[in-house]
Amino acid sequence: MRKTTELFMGLRSLFRLYDKMLKKVCTEHDLTLVEADIISFLHNNPGKDTAADIVELRMLSKGAVSKSVESLIQKSLLERTPDLEDRRRIHLTLRPEAEPVMETVNEVREEFVDAILDGFTAEELALYDQFFGRLFDNTRKAMEREGKNAAYRTK
Repeated sequence: MRKTTELFMGLRSLFRLYDKMLKKVCTEHDLTLVEADIISFLHNNPGKDTAADIVELRMLSKGAVSKSVESLIQKSLLERTPDLEDRRRIHLTLRPEAEPVMETVNEVREEFVDAILDGFTAEELALYDQFFGRLFDNTRKAMEREGKNAAYRTK
């Protein structure tokens, strides 16, 4: 139990540190934290470009994403494009005006990674890659099992 608590607290601290560092982007470009997060997400996740993708993968509320998307469109940093096959699906695209924001986001991300990986040896970083690769693979497998079990329970 203690290990689980430590893991969750450690992850929460990582997210808080990143959010704190991302505030530099907010201050410099007059954005909210959610707006900066959306720009960062869209820039770093090609193919994941709908509000639903952002809500699911960044674990933000639908309302916060919707409000922030509207604001980013008003600021000419983002535009909507209807899906050609399913008009209910709306893709979000960063406009060229968002480039300075993305540059600052990239700087912050580099500072974040440098801060959290400070002092690690090349061998430790290789172990980190192996550890998290397995951790995420195990998580994906467990989620798939849970999905199958949930489908079975509803029948």
